[in-house]
Amino acid sequence: MLKQANINRIVLAIVLTVSSLIIGMLGFTGIENFNLVDAFYMTVTTVSTVGYGEVHPLSTAGRIFVSFYILYNLVVVAYLVSVLSSFIFDGELRKLFNMFRTDQEIKHFSGHVIVCGFGRNGRRAYQELRANGARVVAVEMDQELMKSFAEGRDDEDYEGTDLAGEKIFAVFGDATSDRVLMQAGVQRASALITALPKDADNVFVALSARALNPHLKIIARASYKTSESKLLSAGANSVVMPDEIGGSHMAKLVVRPEVIRFLDLISGLSADKLRLEELAFAQMRHDFHGQSIRDLDIRSRTGATIIGLRQQEGALLVSPPADYVPKAGDVLLVLGSEAQIESFEVKYRQL
Repeated sequence: MLKQANINRIVLAIVLTVSSLIIGMLGFTGIENFNLVDAFYMTVTTVSTVGYGEVHPLSTAGRIFVSFYILYNLVVVAYLVSVLSSFIFDGELRKLFNMFRTDQEIKHFSGHVIVCGFGRNGRRAYQELRANGARVVAVEMDQELMKSFAEGRDDEDYEGTDLAGEKIFAVFGDATSDRVLMQAGVQRASALITALPKDADNVFVALSARALNPHLKIIARASYKTSESKLLSAGANSVVMPDEIGGSHMAKLVVRPEVIRFLDLISGLSADKLRLEELAFAQMRHDFHGQSIRDLDIRSRTGATIIGLRQQEGALLVSPPADYVPKAGDVLLVLGSEAQIESFEVKYRQL
């Protein structure tokens, strides 16, 4: 939106300048019967206030025209100078160029994730996605908010991390607009997270995104329970209600504190965090295909533990039997520390 406003200012300045030249030439040819060369010369000298002199003496009508024409051009020149000054001295031209370059880079993205809204939930989602190596495009109306986040000035969790100071690919505008979503590459994206403050806006984003990309995975934020069904009907695959989750989390800290502390380890909310990773059968090294979970011997080789397995049919096996042989379409769920998961990926993930 900001970029479009800047472009509109440039376009308006160009239109006013060109229209001023046309008005001047029409006036001098129509009133004074000057030829095109003389009319152009008189127009330029009048607009620039150089004052080299008149080609021919002006009639009374010509003098009246020139008087009002000069007053009109005082406004045009003042606006033109203000636009050029802001672009040159205030860095607007550099910002516009950077935005254009970012747009060109985003056009080459495929399989990326779009995060709409950069409030607390949106920023946290961005951090988690980037920490896991995902390519992310943010959609936000507040350019200053994005700038402060990129500089690590508004988020203590962000400052000092490996992400601090990295380039953020962002589209500035209203996420409910199809044009903005297309600018973010929604047709080529693999997933979209809409974390706007208003549930109605999230419904609209989900509806628009689903229409633009039928295969897109959409995760939506909701403040009210009544919005969940609307978001699902609009095309969201999953709906997350942070307030409800937060209240439930606090209550369970009272009744089942150790369970919640363990979940905090997995979610990364604790200092000594664990990592829960998934490995699809297609991503597993070929020499492990056909081996049972016992034969894979993941725990003794890496320290990580298989806590679940999602079968191709959709069923989820918790602590799958040791004799179970993973097959095409299955996904292993593995839990361990950062070091253990890294060792697991080195040994079992196909490069």
